[in-house]
Amino acid sequence: MNTLATVLLSALPLATGWVVHVRWLHGCLNTARRDPLTGLRTRDGFTRRATALLKDPRAVVVLADVDKFKHINDTYGHAAGDVLLKATADRLAHHVGRTGVAGRLGGDEFAAVLIDDHGTAGDLLAVLHGVLARPVEGQDPAVHTTVSLGWVRAADFPTDDLSGLLRRADEAMYAAKQARAGLRRAGLGRLFATLAGRRAGRTGARTDAPAVGVAA
Repeated sequence: MNTLATVLLSALPLATGWVVHVRWLHGCLNTARRDPLTGLRTRDGFTRRATALLKDPRAVVVLADVDKFKHINDTYGHAAGDVLLKATADRLAHHVGRTGVAGRLGGDEFAAVLIDDHGTAGDLLAVLHGVLARPVEGQDPAVHTTVSLGWVRAADFPTDDLSGLLRRADEAMYAAKQARAGLRRAGLGRLFATLAGRRAGRTGARTDAPAVGVAA
């Protein structure tokens, strides 16, 4: 056996061990970027994938917030609240599909970026809003609530990054929650203004809030 072959064979176990180690690290990283309750991406993992998706002009940013979630926890217990969050996450991820991404930003707040192939995001999200309001299968039918959705087309605000688009979607979501409209789109008119990231109606926000846009 020549010298080169001997060197290659001796290096093989080391190379194999390195591959295994890299795969292990990759698995740990993926686990760290997944929310343990819902299985959705955490804020960091969501941000990475969402930022890449925003390069597509068809991208739509969605923010979802479970209505009266504290009431569910206080009335039926945290276990029931967890089941509701898991169902919300599963339904959101299903509607976003493999071409998009959904994440849990924290608590009962979720975000998603989807690719609107046919310009029908408004219709899709209207359907999603109805699905999210359904009771969880196999659970007490009384344990259910609605979810307020705010959304924005990235193409409507081409200079905004993910943070800016999430802020607009958040304002639209809050407007939908205040009006009990369920769903609101940003960009059809000026929404509640914010100051330092605070929604109108909260301490530190402007009091001269402009008119609210309507969903479409």
